[in-house]
Amino acid sequence: MIPTISAEHIIYAMSSQNPPVLRVADGSRVRFETCDCFTDQIQQPGDTLEQLDWNRINPATGPLYIEGAEPGDTLRVHIHRIELDKRAVLATLPGAGVAGARLTAGRIDFVPVAEDHVVLFDTLRLPRNSMIGVIGTAPAGEAVSCGTPDAHGGNMDTKIISEGTTLLLPVNVAGALLAMGDLHAAMGDGEVGVSGLEIKGVVEVDVRVIKGRPYPLPLAVTADACHTIASAPTLDQAAEMATLMMSDLLCAHGGLDANRAIALQSIAGDVHICQMVDPNRTCRFALPRAVCETLGIMLP
Repeated sequence: MIPTISAEHIIYAMSSQNPPVLRVADGSRVRFETCDCFTDQIQQPGDTLEQLDWNRINPATGPLYIEGAEPGDTLRVHIHRIELDKRAVLATLPGAGVAGARLTAGRIDFVPVAEDHVVLFDTLRLPRNSMIGVIGTAPAGEAVSCGTPDAHGGNMDTKIISEGTTLLLPVNVAGALLAMGDLHAAMGDGEVGVSGLEIKGVVEVDVRVIKGRPYPLPLAVTADACHTIASAPTLDQAAEMATLMMSDLLCAHGGLDANRAIALQSIAGDVHICQMVDPNRTCRFALPRAVCETLGIMLP
């Protein structure tokens, strides 16, 4: 039986002071049962945004203690499976998101979720993209709200953190203290309205400790690309950080000097906005996997 952390065990900040709710050996597979980003407070037509307890937003399930993970190591999290509920919640509200100033009233929609698609506004069929909005390890210093992304991960709202993706995160405290939540059935780059298709579900991951930090972190590897991920107070800062992280990876593992690394990035790489609504903004720099493999970069 796969060890499971139930959705009863949630945190609202990632912290070294959070007691682990489960300990597993390095190399284990674990299941995380998650609430939606509203801690499942919106359940039926007639529920309103005004009735929400805003202190119960963006919960993460955990934390998980991985034996052998020590400060200065890297935690490899391979996302094996994401199982979603059959219905998601979509919300917009005045003053929130990029265009929230245009809104005079909030709106809640319940969105049916099928195996490969979602149905928006009863008629609009869109592809389903199961993804994890909040995933991270405990920071070494002060606690960080689960709503805020930073170097430890957190609320990165990065749509490529999905089934089949391998995510590398820093180990800052003993055991890493991994937690995750805020699943989405679909979300576009930017999450400009603040809300994706917010949904509860179950995430099944494999965890493995890599000794030391051979790669810039956080780092996500998908079937077709390698992505450095950075969060900062502004989009410009986050984009620059993600770009320089990829330069560091190319120089350290691809045998390139700085001039050639930056030239390659300018020709073959892409900067993407992950989210532009959280206290820190998040960007990623993507380089095709085929380019990495041609350079002999061993991806985790």
